Amino acid sequence: MKRVVGIGSLVAVGAGASAAAMWLSNKPNRLKAESYLRDMKRKVMPTVFEKAEQLPIHKGGHPHPHDIEDNKMVDEGATYAVQFYNEKMQ
Repeated sequence: MKRVVGIGSLVAVGAGASAAAMWLSNKPNRLKAESYLRDMKRKVMPTVFEKAEQLPIHKGGHPHPHDIEDNKMVDEGATYAVQFYNEKMQ
C-alpha cells in the first residue's frame, strides 16, 4: 500500500511540474509569476529601505519632563524589575 501511495505521489508531482513548465513557457505568465513571487518575498522579508521608513521614533525612552502620563509609565516600568526581584527573594 505504501508503494502505491509513493508512486502516485511521484506521478502527481511529475504532472504538476510539467503543467507548471507549460504554463511558464508563455512570457506573460512568466512575468505574472515573477511579480507575484517578488511581492511575496517583500511581504516576508522587507527591504532595508522599507525598514528605514519605520525607524524614526520621535519619543524613544526619553520622556518630556512635563508629560505626566508618560513619566508615570516610565516610572512603573523602571520599578517593575525591582518589584519582581523582591518578590522572588522573599
